[in-house]
Amino acid sequence: MRRITDCDLTELNSYRIAARCDRAYFPDSEADVISITKELAGQPFVLLGSGHNIILARERYVTPFIIFNGNLDRIDIEGERVHVGAGVFTATLCDRVCEAGLSGLEVFYDIPSSIGGAVVMNAGAYGEEIGGLIESIRFVDQRSGEAGEIKAGEAGFTYRNSIFQQDSSKMVTGATLRLSRGEKTAIRRKMEEIKDKRWAQQPRDYPNAGSVFKRPQGKFVGPMVDELGLKGKQVAGFRVSPKHGGFIEKIGGGTGADLLQLIGELKAQIDQAFEVDLEIEQRIIDVP
Repeated sequence: MRRITDCDLTELNSYRIAARCDRAYFPDSEADVISITKELAGQPFVLLGSGHNIILARERYVTPFIIFNGNLDRIDIEGERVHVGAGVFTATLCDRVCEAGLSGLEVFYDIPSSIGGAVVMNAGAYGEEIGGLIESIRFVDQRSGEAGEIKAGEAGFTYRNSIFQQDSSKMVTGATLRLSRGEKTAIRRKMEEIKDKRWAQQPRDYPNAGSVFKRPQGKFVGPMVDELGLKGKQVAGFRVSPKHGGFIEKIGGGTGADLLQLIGELKAQIDQAFEVDLEIEQRIIDVP
């Protein structure tokens, strides 16, 4: 396990917002996570996965970070069951199960996330959600310092949500997925087709963190942004993507506060025009 003081978080968040934290832990196992919880002894912390669905609102954090990003990355395949650590990237897992001739994860191939983050937010695309593939989830409870496991039916999976968003003291350390047998070539073809489709629709030229807002019932964010002529709207180095109005990209300098200002202006204008109160999908990290 690595411990880093004065850790630079710039490359650990997909917006590439410059920020630092006083302490960061990179555990390699569930035992390491338990050790960290005992060391922190109930102190608050920030749990960071791949950094693809977050906004660092501050430039400096005193609160320690526990980071699952390329570490905690074990993958074990037993028949159609796959045991995977929270720090594994979705693309890495998709490649591994494809080589094993297992189908079910194709739509997640190009979703930028760690598995832990995907479980916490019940990531999905094209009508599929990862919660539908999960058998069980392992976690460490910060309050007790003990590991636990729950079945998928206990995880409270709903659209882009789970109990782990409601109770941040429970840190997802891994999951068991149940997939199905398939033909490698067909699985790979579907993965690449989905990737090409997503790349054609979504911005890739500048740092971003995916969809900024959850999809409101009966509406789509992109067309509302288009109708109001808000594509290209900019605050500091952040702008609404000219390619897809549901994305904000970083094209220059700027802080998390600048990004939140732009998001707030978008929310206000859409609320005024359409009476739609958009809910931010990305997690705002605004602790001391």
